[in-house]
Amino acid sequence: MLGRIFTVGGYTLLSRLTGFARDIMLAAILGAGPVADAFFVALRLPNHFRAIFAEGAFNAAWVPAYAHVHGEKGEAAAKLFADRIFTLLLASQVLLLIVAWLFMPQAMSILAPGFGEDAEQRKLAIELTRITFPYLLLITLVTLYGGMLNVMQRFASAAAASIFLNVAMMMTLAVAVWFPTAGHAAAWGVLISGFLQYFLLAGDLARHGGLPRFAPLKLDEDVRGFFRALGPATLGSMGTQVALFADTIIATFLPAGALSALYYADRLNQLPIGVIGIAIGTVLLPEMSRRITANDHDGAMKAQRRAFDFTLLFSIPFVAAFLTVPDAIMRALFARGAFSKADAAAAGATLAAYAIGLIPFVLIRSAVATFYARKDTATPVRASLTGIAVNVALKVALMGSLAQIGLALATAVGVWTNLLLVLFFAVRRGFLVLDRAWLISLSKFLLSGVILAATFWLIARFGGPALSAMRFHDEFTLALLAIGGTIIYALAILILFGRKWLVSLVRG
Repeated sequence: MLGRIFTVGGYTLLSRLTGFARDIMLAAILGAGPVADAFFVALRLPNHFRAIFAEGAFNAAWVPAYAHVHGEKGEAAAKLFADRIFTLLLASQVLLLIVAWLFMPQAMSILAPGFGEDAEQRKLAIELTRITFPYLLLITLVTLYGGMLNVMQRFASAAAASIFLNVAMMMTLAVAVWFPTAGHAAAWGVLISGFLQYFLLAGDLARHGGLPRFAPLKLDEDVRGFFRALGPATLGSMGTQVALFADTIIATFLPAGALSALYYADRLNQLPIGVIGIAIGTVLLPEMSRRITANDHDGAMKAQRRAFDFTLLFSIPFVAAFLTVPDAIMRALFARGAFSKADAAAAGATLAAYAIGLIPFVLIRSAVATFYARKDTATPVRASLTGIAVNVALKVALMGSLAQIGLALATAVGVWTNLLLVLFFAVRRGFLVLDRAWLISLSKFLLSGVILAATFWLIARFGGPALSAMRFHDEFTLALLAIGGTIIYALAILILFGRKWLVSLVRG
């Protein structure tokens, strides 16, 4: 399990690093003005649908269902099942694409109503979204293929696919002068990346399992079971995405630059979510599905507890950094070209608000795995819908006084509500036991986080001014924070947990 986590996490980390390079180019070329806001709407809309229906709901229903058919009925039955789902999936996505193209002006009035006051910005947002929306169809097929490969214990290509998004966007941004605007260049990069990701996954699956083909539609028990799981999974996956949808809608009414601040803050917040939370959750779901299919419920519970420990171990440093030195991080990464230090300060404050909810963000995928692995996609919906209600209510309450910072803070409170309810349901059903040993471990993680946060504050307070005379003082300050924080955190973990715990975590 550990090797597979590092495979997924390693490729995801590479994706995030290339993503930072991409965002540095975006910040320098697009800045944080009206064109940037229009592009971020065009990027967010297909990504919201992707996160809900593709990587979210579809993956949650598809991986356990395919693993069950493959384990219980054999490879031939699993292939027929995949063929039927592929046929239905492709037909639905083509229909959605046609509807989106035809009714994009109406959709933009609903999803970005604040753009109605600026006709040119609204027109640009519609045009860019029509370019980016086919990305959803391609990435949905990538998710189908990736789920099949994951059940076969092949994780590399699915984890590496998103690197193409960053590379393609950097290539088109590099020749932005050939496009009407830099926003057009970035939008075409998104679409090109969809084709590159599709061909990568299709090639891997063709070599090792055979691509799904069109099949006559038949609602047999396996297909009906999949759709029974898909409906609740869709609602369950909507929690975070509804929050981000609401951010997009509300931020269009805020001053120019609010959407950009949300985007850059979310991009940094997504680093630990993707590298840690999604990577561990991606490996955990098929692992728990396989163990539960084999009636090894104790093994499934131990795998989940180990996933929680890994998640907290690697995510605590990000929480400490984002809460204590968000401005230093934003200045070092993005404050150049059209992206000013004032823009960096706004994005940094937004990042700190997001960081309050970072722990539940990274844990939620592993937490719901115990339900999804049992093909129970309904129970997490109750938690998710409650989190949505809390989230949206707080957004409306806080947007006036705190602008985009209030939107991020509401998202954090909503995801905490979601996670705590999921854990409560899991404990009540007997799927998870939060014993004294785990609570002691949790307190040690909390103490290590406090020690690291104090370290970051001291380095920023005294080390930053000492480097202020240097040409790249922001970049050197960030490097000093990273080096000093790594040393102190490693020592804190070693002292608090001991070498024996680390060895058991790695080998267990």
